[in-house]
Amino acid sequence: MSIVLGVDLGASKVRVALSDLNGKILLKKSERTTGTTGIDIVNQIVEMSRNTLSSLGLTDESLKAVGVGSIGPLDLKKGLIVNPPNLRVGVIPIVEGIEKHFNVPVRLLNDCVAAVLGEKRFGAGRNLENIVYVTISTGIGGGAIVDGHLLLGKDGNAHEVGHIVVDKDGLIECGCGKRGHWEAYCSGSGMVKYAGLLLKEWGVDPNKSSLKKYFQEDFSKATSKILFDAAKEGDALALRIIEKTGLLNAIGFANIINAYDPELITVGGSVALFNSELILDPVKKNVSKYAMNRLPEITITPLGEDVVLYGALAAALEQVV
Repeated sequence: MSIVLGVDLGASKVRVALSDLNGKILLKKSERTTGTTGIDIVNQIVEMSRNTLSSLGLTDESLKAVGVGSIGPLDLKKGLIVNPPNLRVGVIPIVEGIEKHFNVPVRLLNDCVAAVLGEKRFGAGRNLENIVYVTISTGIGGGAIVDGHLLLGKDGNAHEVGHIVVDKDGLIECGCGKRGHWEAYCSGSGMVKYAGLLLKEWGVDPNKSSLKKYFQEDFSKATSKILFDAAKEGDALALRIIEKTGLLNAIGFANIINAYDPELITVGGSVALFNSELILDPVKKNVSKYAMNRLPEITITPLGEDVVLYGALAAALEQVV
């Protein structure tokens, strides 16, 4: 039996999946990301992969290719993950390390770039030539296929949509060290910082909101989940914050539409997947104010939290089929 392996490497979890050459997933496994060095991470992936093979009664010889969707930054030419800030294990020699163990071709992609590839092969983007995937989670990222071509860029960073500038005044510093970026205001962690700014600007009475304890203490102790939960319960202040965040999301999506001219934008990431209406409704309401190009369909990815895993499998299958 011939199979391929997909790997979704995140800061908190490693997920692997085996599929046949038609892309049918046979088995998935997930573990907390462990290890203190890049080699430790490679060894964890290899061990998980072999355990998954063994669970199906298969050996290394059955494996024909590996695809990896990973957090960055990446050096695609050298096959490296370079000092990922959320993992802090130094350089991860991911391609060489996996190739050495399995002696099969390994393709490395940014996780969101892998996701848009998965969307085209397995998801809502089948039969489309112009697709963008956006994740709204701890950060904001994206991947784009234009005229059937997966965009990578000179350094593999053509997808960094989260660092589009949405605030010329740069009131909030992004995790990358620059100011005014979309991610700094609208990611899961960024929107809490933005909410803190809005509260100071508005000067509202905290006693009229379920968020009052976060006014009385340090608003940085709040989370995006707290904001969304309050909004879902009808809290007027939380809804106002979500609306302002949604306006900036609309600007971010409009920039994507103007740059890539997609037929479809699918959206994933934990913030979007668990709060789909509160995320997408303000975008759909406001995006036409900023987008010049004809609007695409904008929808939550049907592949859910597995979208990167499907993308990694698609990257592996492209090397075999």
